[in-house]
Amino acid sequence: MPAHPDLVAQNAQFTKQIHKLSDTVYTAVGYAASNVHFLIGDSGIVLIDTTETTQAAENILADFRAISTLPITTIIYTHSHRDHISGASVFAEGRSVEVLAADNFTSDLVGVDNSRPAPNKALMARTKRHFGISLRPDERINVGVGPGDRPMKGMGEGFIEPTLRVSDTTQITREGFDLELAKAPGETPDHIVVWLAAQKTLFSGDNFYHAFPNLYAIRGTAYRDFDAWADTMDQLMAYAPDVLCPGHTQPVIGADAIRTALTYYRDAIRYVVSETVKGMNAGLDPVTIAADLKLPADLASKPYLQEFYGHVGYASRAYFAGTLGWFDGNPTSLGELPPALEAKKIIALAGGAAAVLKAAQDALANGDAQWALELADRLVAAHDLSADGARVKIDALRLIADDTVNAPTRNYYLLCARELEEQSE
Repeated sequence: MPAHPDLVAQNAQFTKQIHKLSDTVYTAVGYAASNVHFLIGDSGIVLIDTTETTQAAENILADFRAISTLPITTIIYTHSHRDHISGASVFAEGRSVEVLAADNFTSDLVGVDNSRPAPNKALMARTKRHFGISLRPDERINVGVGPGDRPMKGMGEGFIEPTLRVSDTTQITREGFDLELAKAPGETPDHIVVWLAAQKTLFSGDNFYHAFPNLYAIRGTAYRDFDAWADTMDQLMAYAPDVLCPGHTQPVIGADAIRTALTYYRDAIRYVVSETVKGMNAGLDPVTIAADLKLPADLASKPYLQEFYGHVGYASRAYFAGTLGWFDGNPTSLGELPPALEAKKIIALAGGAAAVLKAAQDALANGDAQWALELADRLVAAHDLSADGARVKIDALRLIADDTVNAPTRNYYLLCARELEEQSE
């Protein structure tokens, strides 16, 4: 079964190209998961973000050198995610460069303190699945907001520590450009946006891209402040930009188009919050709230709110956990049985492992892949016909993967299916 056609079509958002936005502003899209922006001054270049690998940075710089040979003298990190900070040393080309970031710039993937317990192994395993890092190019259609087939050499290796940290709103002049750097929390609390007023051009980092916002990432993230992210949309609109340069996907051109996109983006975030809160106040559990939550038609139809990267249901569950914690309110959950013990009891109640296996196989044959997964999980957890259960789970994961438009979900399912297959060999 082929990948979802809408997810395949999303590849148009990251066609490899260095976009000329003015005589002095260029944006490199499609070379890696994230974009790199160049501001060409009289004697040097201001760079905004540096991509995810040293190899991607080398590729971008090589192509950009056909446009300008001026040295890069200033680098600005919009935020601390690895895909925006990992090529800095390449762009510095051996020179000492100024590196600017927010005063609260921090990352769980940079400078990790290994002296204290941290789930780094779990985070890395989940990150590989989220981005489908070891999938074949034909399996990894894309990552939702960037190409799937991209260079991985030098992941995280080119990071340079910030030399200047900014707070609130800071005015700077570099290479003849008067720039405003403003704190603008969204996907991360350490986000800054860069405003080039003379050209009405706004570099927004990952506060906006051509996909539903990644309010929760299945690789594993701390709670992202939904209300702060929505407020930031108003902050961005207040600039009234004519050009919006996001951290992923194509630039947005035209004041009206930008305002419309940011307005609906804000409204979608606020809708998830309001509907989740309604369910919480009604005493519903997070799974039920998420299962019933859909964007209204006027939002769901927008091309930049398709769930290629973020996911409405995952966001709702994250809001629940981020505001009320893991407990769903049902007292039974306070003493919930471990999966292996629960599985043994359910299998016995169902009449044995063979009956559960047949039900799982029938569910899969009838296209009810989620139920097949849940039944298969019990067989695996209880170690009853676990090899047969694993086979059902593998097939169900691949069926769901090919039917979803959400790239992280697809990648995660496919890589987990492969891991199960390898364990069964």
